[in-house]
Amino acid sequence: MAQIWAGTDIGKTHHHTVVLDAEGKRLLSRRVLNDEPELLVLLADVLAIDEDVVWAVDVADGMAALWINLLLNHGQQLVYIPGLAVNRAAAGYRGTGKTDAKDATVIADQARMRRDLTALRPDDEHAIELRVLTGRRADINADRTRRINRLRGQLSGIFPALERALDLGNTGPLILLTGYQTPSALRRTGRKRLETWLRNRKVRSPEALATAALEAADRQHTALPGEKITAQVIHTLAKEVIGLNEQLAEIDKLIAARFQEHELAEVISSMPGIGPLLGAEFLAATAGDMNRYGSPDRLASLAGVAPVPRDSGSVRGNLHRPRRYHRGLQGVFYTSALISIRNCEASRRFYERKRAEGKRHIQAVLALARRRVNVLWALIRDGRSYRDGLPVTTTA
Repeated sequence: MAQIWAGTDIGKTHHHTVVLDAEGKRLLSRRVLNDEPELLVLLADVLAIDEDVVWAVDVADGMAALWINLLLNHGQQLVYIPGLAVNRAAAGYRGTGKTDAKDATVIADQARMRRDLTALRPDDEHAIELRVLTGRRADINADRTRRINRLRGQLSGIFPALERALDLGNTGPLILLTGYQTPSALRRTGRKRLETWLRNRKVRSPEALATAALEAADRQHTALPGEKITAQVIHTLAKEVIGLNEQLAEIDKLIAARFQEHELAEVISSMPGIGPLLGAEFLAATAGDMNRYGSPDRLASLAGVAPVPRDSGSVRGNLHRPRRYHRGLQGVFYTSALISIRNCEASRRFYERKRAEGKRHIQAVLALARRRVNVLWALIRDGRSYRDGLPVTTTA
């Protein structure tokens, strides 16, 4: 059993570490620069107090990455306590002020008292690469959504009929908006010239798109104030969205290639509804190491697909969706469950049975997602691929 506990409040430029003994007495309190030489000095000084130490942090990635990897590379025992848990636990300690030293003390004290904290382990290179790539993809996708929404807002301000007619999630309408943004410009061009212009830019179904655009132009003959400058903004936004679409396509190829190189790729992608992108998200969140969670129930709880009780007094069986869960992991299981309903007979039967029991659509999909956690867990444990109709046992 550990003799001392070291809690680190993680910061961008500096960390603060507090060391407590078994009685909760403070043995060391130090603010240290987030730089390798200073962190190694801190590590040596804490080990000089006692080599039997448990380290705890409130951030598990990003600005804590250097400190975490230094500790793991030196064979140290490291646990993670979420920042929200630290914040709530701090209310039970004396004083209402907030300082880095107090937060570090709370982290160390919680590690001293609790035995249910998640142990951090080194991730393999594939999992780290997929985490970086999927995080980058999420950023690009968020930028794309933001620009599309801005593009819709600008277009509806000068040409609402065209905004209604175009699906800006497709490339063709975006290409159209790089050249034509106003009703008068479309009418001057005419159907034949517009179709030729779209066809030269390899737009799919140029006839249908030209027809929709010109019908919208025929419904508006009023030029609105600010139309000229707004058209320039629309042109710029459309080109930016096209560029972001190209970036998404490139990073999707990179993610798929990295995912296929992972040893569990064949097992994970054998599950109906899980392709390279969802499989990469799963590996980024779990590193494919099911031993971290102990049971499929804990994995389902982390993914937010297992209901949690909210009982009080005489109220029993009051189950609700959890408030704290890994949203990326939930997206993997929920989205793959939706897809599997369409292309997997076993999943469709399970979903229809739950609907027949009176569950709403979302409840039935969540129930299917929860079941699929057990199946994927067993497949990874046994190292085998999914086959429809093959019985899958749960963990012992």
